[in-house]
Amino acid sequence: MKSFIFEKIPKVYFGEGSLKQALSTELKKIGSNVMVAYGGGSIKKNGVYDEIVKILKENDKNIIEFNGIMSNPTYKKVQEGANIAKENNVDFILAVGGGSVVDCCKIVSVQAKTEEDIWKLEFEKREFPKSGIPMAAIVTASGTGAEMNSGAVITNEELNMKTGMLGSLAEFVVLDSTYTLTVPMKQVISGAFDTLSHCMETYFGISEETNVSDEINEAIMRNVIKNIREVIKNPEDKYVRSELMWDSSIAENGLLKLGKITDFQCHQIEHQLGAYTNCNHGQGLAIIHPIVYKHIYKENINKFARYAKEVWKIDTTGLNDEEIALKGIETLAEFIKEIGLPSKLSEINITDKEILRKVADTSNISKGCCRQLTSNEIYEILLECL
Repeated sequence: MKSFIFEKIPKVYFGEGSLKQALSTELKKIGSNVMVAYGGGSIKKNGVYDEIVKILKENDKNIIEFNGIMSNPTYKKVQEGANIAKENNVDFILAVGGGSVVDCCKIVSVQAKTEEDIWKLEFEKREFPKSGIPMAAIVTASGTGAEMNSGAVITNEELNMKTGMLGSLAEFVVLDSTYTLTVPMKQVISGAFDTLSHCMETYFGISEETNVSDEINEAIMRNVIKNIREVIKNPEDKYVRSELMWDSSIAENGLLKLGKITDFQCHQIEHQLGAYTNCNHGQGLAIIHPIVYKHIYKENINKFARYAKEVWKIDTTGLNDEEIALKGIETLAEFIKEIGLPSKLSEINITDKEILRKVADTSNISKGCCRQLTSNEIYEILLECL
């Protein structure tokens, strides 16, 4: 394994009823002005909002609302939230929702603590924030694992760029799978595939040999695959949803990345696809992954063959490693169809080749990929995805 430093991760309150336990414990440690941040209002329909407001009022907290956070949160929305936080002297941020809400709040947190434009600070000065308004994440839609790290994906609409930024790390996290019961099944499956994607992007990153992080990763991938199938059979199963929720967090809490150089080339392509088309993140990843892997597997045949055997448990009788590796990629593609995710961009009404050329030309090239792609090859991949 490569050398690493493994620092603290957020305190996690996991399980049904954990919100009350978390807030009853943690609110004693924070100031009076609490920003409650959320998306389109679903938390008001499923009762989460009322529960949070009730507990905040019982603890004599002033509530400042920041709502309307969209999927693929924009930099403009970040600035809106930061201004609200500054104007109201916010002491603490409660990000209530899925990865988009959490990501937006991570950057709101640090932007509110500086007069500098955080985008210019990170991308032009190459400096990163050292402080932010403390925050917590109450997860109501799992898959991104955003609650477990300080990275955030933000769309700068003026620049046509959707990319990662660094913000605040949550002080604590609430993971109660009952809050995901009202999430549409398409979103549940899309989020769960995002978790599987995080695992694969970590697994296939450059590594000298399979290490303990990879072996843990294989178990998580098997668990995600099993529980996606189970949640489709029984959408009301809170236990299965809790398994997927914890899978999501483990995939992004740093554990699987220890001693690794990760890849995330598929994510880089999908991010720019999202910047130009606003496609659903999990759906875009499902389309892109098998095609990218068919382009790069020969540079890492041993690892792709191991993935086929250990994750998909395919029958390897009479097959050589290259055939096994290809069978694993084919099995992934079959699984994507099985769970109802799209396999072609045309299925989600993306057919404009000029846009795909722009996506290819602006996609980041991952240094962790077993073979670095070029912009032209990314364009070829996107055309194959049509």
